Amino acid sequence: MHVVKEENVKKAWSEWFESENKKAQYDSMAKSIITSALNMNEFFMISQCSLPKEMWDILEVTHEGTYDVTRARKHALIKEYEVSRMKQEETILDVHKRFTHIVNHLIGMGKVFDKEELNIKVLKRLDRS
Repeated sequence: MHVVKEENVKKAWSEWFESENKKAQYDSMAKSIITSALNMNEFFMISQCSLPKEMWDILEVTHEGTYDVTRARKHALIKEYEVSRMKQEETILDVHKRFTHIVNHLIGMGKVFDKEELNIKVLKRLDRS
């Protein structure tokens, strides 16, 4: 017998409303999708969660960090984007790789760049030699 908690009252599965059945189906599908994409360690972290939202929140903090960590990482990348210059032993290809790596991480965090801004920024990084 399946039961659902609604306002601290348990109901038999046969007494559920259609909306409760749909919600339970969606929860079940979401939990299945989430768990199918995990390795064993991640699965054990979330195995005691009863709701997909709980699973998602644990995985989000595990992989992305808390909001403060993400914000600090973004600020560090922006600072590196603004101030880094070509090092004496670097080639143009090395500078471009490092620059692209920084920009890709920032784009992944939601920063939007103008192509002209990126071109000017990479040219300013280069050493005159």
